[in-house]
Amino acid sequence: MIGAAPRVLPALMAGLTAAVVAGACTLALHAQAPAPPQAVPPAVSPVKGVVPASQPAWSKGIQAINRDSYYHAIECGKQGGAQPSCVFYDADLCKNDDFVLALYTPYKQVAYEVWGAVSRKRAVPTPSYTEAQRTRVVVGVTPVRGAKNQIADVKVRRGGKAIDADTRTIDGTSGNFIFGFPAFAAGTSITIDMVGKARTISCQIDRASLARLR
Repeated sequence: MIGAAPRVLPALMAGLTAAVVAGACTLALHAQAPAPPQAVPPAVSPVKGVVPASQPAWSKGIQAINRDSYYHAIECGKQGGAQPSCVFYDADLCKNDDFVLALYTPYKQVAYEVWGAVSRKRAVPTPSYTEAQRTRVVVGVTPVRGAKNQIADVKVRRGGKAIDADTRTIDGTSGNFIFGFPAFAAGTSITIDMVGKARTISCQIDRASLARLR
């Protein structure tokens, strides 16, 4: 048996050598194989922001509350009705398959309070001017029913610059993003980017439409 060892060893070494060579060839083939292509989210064409022409007419855009906008908002709210467009001007602002966008502004805060009272046949209230002064521009985003894309961020682009929200609050599939007034000031077109985890929906609001926001 001892004498057989020299004859077994070369055969064993030959087997190991063949296995090593085969393994090396397999590794080389795997190294040369191209990586599988990464999934690219489908491109989405920008949607156009739609802002209805409403009464009482407004062309100064979103701004901090002042005497003129305060009393203008009260007149807007006095219209009553199911859904006056001067209050709910954002109902179809950036209609798309993924997100529902809503704006909350000082003007809307005043107008909504008055409309709520008038629509219930109550006396016209005097909304708090001080509270309206504290309000900035809140962009609320909720998912369209059945949509899978979850909101992650909102940005406003104007004049070649991207403006981030000063404050972000995301709760599950919905979020509130608070901006300063310059992001939505009248005078130029803007694009609102609703950044989702699956894809980004961009909404272009032209200069005339931006001036009708209130």
